[in-house]
Amino acid sequence: MQQTRSSPSSRPVLVKDLIRDHDHAGALTPAERQLTSVLLRDYPVAGLNTVTKLAEAAGVSTPTVIRLARKLGFDGFPEMQDALRREVSEQIKQPILKGDGWPETRGDSPAFRTFATAVFENLNHTIERLDPATFDTVAALLADPAVSVRMAGGRITRSNADYFFNHLQIIRPDVMLLPPPVNVWPQYLLDMGPHTALILFDIRRYEGELMKLAELARGQGSRIVLFTDQWGSPISALADHVFNAAVEVPSSWDSTLAINLIVEALIAEAQSRLGDGALARIERLEDLFSSTRIFRRPG
Repeated sequence: MQQTRSSPSSRPVLVKDLIRDHDHAGALTPAERQLTSVLLRDYPVAGLNTVTKLAEAAGVSTPTVIRLARKLGFDGFPEMQDALRREVSEQIKQPILKGDGWPETRGDSPAFRTFATAVFENLNHTIERLDPATFDTVAALLADPAVSVRMAGGRITRSNADYFFNHLQIIRPDVMLLPPPVNVWPQYLLDMGPHTALILFDIRRYEGELMKLAELARGQGSRIVLFTDQWGSPISALADHVFNAAVEVPSSWDSTLAINLIVEALIAEAQSRLGDGALARIERLEDLFSSTRIFRRPG
């Protein structure tokens, strides 16, 4: 076992660090990348399944799981699982953000504090699971002028899609939000193809209309980017890139704040990559606002 490298703070190397090091070095086979995608999507819990269940979840063979463990420097899969169990144990021991975020002198409503604490935990869990390579790849896709961007959300997540659309279409052209009702979506599918990135938002209860849209767009060669919850929409099986965000809060509704965290970070990175072109569009938009006299700049 070679898992001895540590960071300047002497933190042991995590299994996910080993995975990303090997991925960035191009040392993983396609089947191993498929497996690591499943591992990172629900890290570290996914790796605590049996080797058979993990292989089935990733759609790979059990020897692929064993080979990956050995490639990462472990003697075998049981030793890699032991490392993951230690990571889970350390996470439980660590103080979470809620402990540092609430001064004792604050007089918040207990209900508000309970809800906000759950949101903090969602943000922490989402950040922990976020794959940097996926983030960078999607940001580059959004900043590519040769790619048409289409978006759609469900009953609850339509507002997330609308928010993303409103910001992205300001900094780059050829962005469209698919409108309701769903029976008009086929006419938008007409122009989708390999040049299109379809961004979908789907959290529980997962919506069959979005799944059908993904199937049809995939059949035409479109790339699919999915924003979903920690359990994963069935669209995950079709998507090229998946962002899993924690959404569970003490409410009858799920919270999409963690999804919007990723969305806003992607908008910022896409604008940075677009550079002067994005700034020029923003300035032109401000001029149009001024000329219509509908919106006035402050001061």
